[in-house]
Amino acid sequence: MRIDLIVGARPNFMKAAPVYGELKKVPGRFSVRLIHTGQHYDDKMSRIFFQELNLPHPDIYLGVGSGTHGVQTAKVMMAYEEALLKDGENKPDLVLVVGDVNSTLACSLAAVKLHIKVAHIEAGLRSFDWEMPEEINRLVTDTVSDLLFTTCEDADQNLLKEGHSPDQIHRVGNVMIDSLLEYLPLTDRSTILEKLGVQPKGYALVTLHRPANVDVEGQLGDFLDAFAEIQTEIPIIFPAHPRTQKMIRKFRISQARTKNLKITDPLGYLDFIKLEANSRFVMTDSGGMQEETTVMGIPCLTLRKNTERPVTIRVGTNTLVGVNREDIVREARKILSGRGKKGKVPEFWEGRAAERIAKVIMSINPKI
Repeated sequence: MRIDLIVGARPNFMKAAPVYGELKKVPGRFSVRLIHTGQHYDDKMSRIFFQELNLPHPDIYLGVGSGTHGVQTAKVMMAYEEALLKDGENKPDLVLVVGDVNSTLACSLAAVKLHIKVAHIEAGLRSFDWEMPEEINRLVTDTVSDLLFTTCEDADQNLLKEGHSPDQIHRVGNVMIDSLLEYLPLTDRSTILEKLGVQPKGYALVTLHRPANVDVEGQLGDFLDAFAEIQTEIPIIFPAHPRTQKMIRKFRISQARTKNLKITDPLGYLDFIKLEANSRFVMTDSGGMQEETTVMGIPCLTLRKNTERPVTIRVGTNTLVGVNREDIVREARKILSGRGKKGKVPEFWEGRAAERIAKVIMSINPKI
C-alpha cells in the first residue's frame, strides 16, 4: 500500500514523526513517502525538527516557501498535483495529512481531485471561528477526507453533527502526545535552562504566532503590556515566531522596561519541551501547547477568545483567558499565588495514537 505522508509546517513534524515510525515498523505492508511542502523552510522552523525527531530526508520537497494564505495554498496544490501526475499509475493509494495548516488543506484537495483517498489526523477539531484560517482548513479537509482520525469525543461529535458517517470516524488519541512522551526523557541532554539563566519552575513560558494576535499593533501591544506586569513577579521566556519578531520591530514596541522578559529565536523541539516541562505556567495561542501542558500537568493560559481543544479546559489544565490585558495578569497572579488549575489526562493520550492509526489503515487496506 502506497502512502504519502504530508508535512509542511512546524506543528506537522511532531505529529507526523510517530506515524511515520509506526508505518515503517510493518515490513512489506506500506510504502511510505514523506512529502515536505516547504511551508516552513528555514533551519529553526524546519530542519532541526527533522534531525531531532529522526525523520528521514523528505522523499519529495516541494519548496513552496512563504506567501499569503491564498498564494501559499495555491502553490502547494500546484506543486503536489504535479508530483502526483508524474507518478502515473504508481500514485499513492492514500494521502495522510495532519493538523490544520495550509499544506494540509492544499494536499488534500490535490489528492481528492485525482481520486486518491485522504486520511486526516486531528479531524473534527472546531473553534467555530471563521476568522481563523485554520478553521477553514480543518472543515474543508474533513469534508474531502475518507478517514477521520480524532483525538477526543468532542471531535467525534462535531463530525457526526456535520453529517460524517460513523464508519469514517476513528478515535485514536493524540499523536502530538506520542512525540512528547517519547522525547521528554531525552530533554535531560538539553542545557537550555542554563543558557537562559533560569531555574525549574522559576519562570513563565510564552508563545504567540496567530495573525489576530501579532499582526494588530494594539493587540500585540496589549499582550506585551500584560507580560511587562507579570515579569515583575516572575521571569518570562518568549521564544518568538519570526513573524512575531517582525511585528514587534515593525510596531516599534519598546521592551526597555521589561528586563525580565527575554525574547529568543525559535527553539528546537528538545530545548522547547525542556522549557515547557520546567515552566511554572504557560501563556500561549498555540493549540499544541494546550495539549502538551495538559499532559504534563502545567497550568496553561490560552490567549485567545476560543479554542478548538475544549477537552484541555474541561479535563486538563487549560484556562481560556481571552485577549484582555487585565484578565491575563489576573489569571497569572492566581497561578503565582498557588491557585493554578489542576487537571487530568484525556482518554487515549498515553502515547499510542500512531499505533492505532496504523492498525486502522491496515484494517481498511483492501477497501482502498
